[in-house]
Amino acid sequence: MQSINLTHHFLIAMPAMADPNFARTLIYICEHNEQGALGVVINRRIELDFKTLFDQIKIPLESAELAEMSVHYGGPVQMDRGFVLHQPCGDWSSSLKVTDGIALTTSRDILEAVGRGEEPHRLFMTLGYAGWDAGQLEHELVQNAWLTVPADSRLIFDEPVETRFAAAMAMLGIDFASLSDVAGHA
Repeated sequence: MQSINLTHHFLIAMPAMADPNFARTLIYICEHNEQGALGVVINRRIELDFKTLFDQIKIPLESAELAEMSVHYGGPVQMDRGFVLHQPCGDWSSSLKVTDGIALTTSRDILEAVGRGEEPHRLFMTLGYAGWDAGQLEHELVQNAWLTVPADSRLIFDEPVETRFAAAMAMLGIDFASLSDVAGHA
């Protein structure tokens, strides 16, 4: 198979996606290379807000606005670990720079800064991530499990969570209801 790089792309789950971890999900791919891929689901809330999370990890949270923000399901891998997708990239202990403007950070220092009201102010927090071994995502693409589209940061940080999936489909000019759950191959 030809080598592709889907870093900074969205994966849109096709209707036939049977895995409940990924049915009707929109995933932002943070890294894709010959070793595999890593992404976070960006359209599935969990029953946890920032205030509760920050209380649990014993970090003060000064912002009442942030206290009500939702934490999200990022994927089935390492669901006990937080992943912060954010703008600007900044200089954190453990970050993966996705683009010149977006990074994924897993270190406590970013949460401490957010708790104090410092940057980054555009952020999206998940517990867990989605991961693929070498060639696994490419195989799933051949099996028609996913649609792909170049990512738009406005969809990640500005679009309401409830409408992100439809907004990503609209980027392709497709209505999800019109898709078949049966794949065809020429």
